[in-house]
Amino acid sequence: MMDKDYLPFHPAPSKPTFVVPAGAVDAHCHVFGPADKFPYHSKRKYTPCDASKEQLFALRDHLGFSRNVIVQASCHSTDNAALIDALTSAGELARGVAFVDDSITEAELKEMHAAGVRGVRFNFVKRLVDSTPKEVFFSIAEKIRPFGWHIVVYFEAADLAELIPFLKELNTTIVVDHMGTPSVANGVDHPDFKRFIDFMSENDNVWCKVSCPERLTLQAPDYSDVVPFARTLVEKFPERVLWGTDWPHPNMKVHVPDDGHLVDVIPHIAPTAELQQALLVDNPMRLYWSK
Repeated sequence: MMDKDYLPFHPAPSKPTFVVPAGAVDAHCHVFGPADKFPYHSKRKYTPCDASKEQLFALRDHLGFSRNVIVQASCHSTDNAALIDALTSAGELARGVAFVDDSITEAELKEMHAAGVRGVRFNFVKRLVDSTPKEVFFSIAEKIRPFGWHIVVYFEAADLAELIPFLKELNTTIVVDHMGTPSVANGVDHPDFKRFIDFMSENDNVWCKVSCPERLTLQAPDYSDVVPFARTLVEKFPERVLWGTDWPHPNMKVHVPDDGHLVDVIPHIAPTAELQQALLVDNPMRLYWSK
């Protein structure tokens, strides 16, 4: 049963006014359960509502998208069965990001690759996961290197300075979730966001997702306070940005977004057709479908 203080996803998202370019990819979303078929991990930090592959694919079609990148969430831990099941059903219309530990074998990685996995996620958000020794992450990075996978990282903005040496040492493509989770109240000129901009400027192997305004905003459901952050990243790094819904929006306690409205924010953060094409089609296709 879902945690009592968490909100379920929007039951009837609006049809977006903005029409996404042909072949658009929702590059950050999840499947949860259903728990009776794919149980949640016994030591999870939260229990979400069930969110099936069928519901995800229906949302994809409703919003006008063509493909999904499905990201394994911490509530399923290293049991990637629900993810693999969704990828198998979607075929070439989905790719995945798995959550693994350093016991993963080459044979298991080969099976995941065949199913459509193209990356792993390292989660550093303390409220969601327990601390993991850096040596474990280095071991995983070496095991996935022959497959050409990248590493998705999720952290709080205040932790970036401490993480930068480690992220550089991974020596592979890094994708940062949710713009590095900036505090929008501080504004785009704050040292924390400047540090993130500098990190991307100095390391051309670093990408980011301009996702989750609903988690960062102080004025939902407007999201205009988040737009300057996302637009800055899209305009500075047009070839290294991705966008995703984050459906079904786990751990939301006050506001649950209308996914159609999230799509309508896109032209505010990517104001030209060229930027929209890169953000929604060219970049995710290059990262997830070229291998």
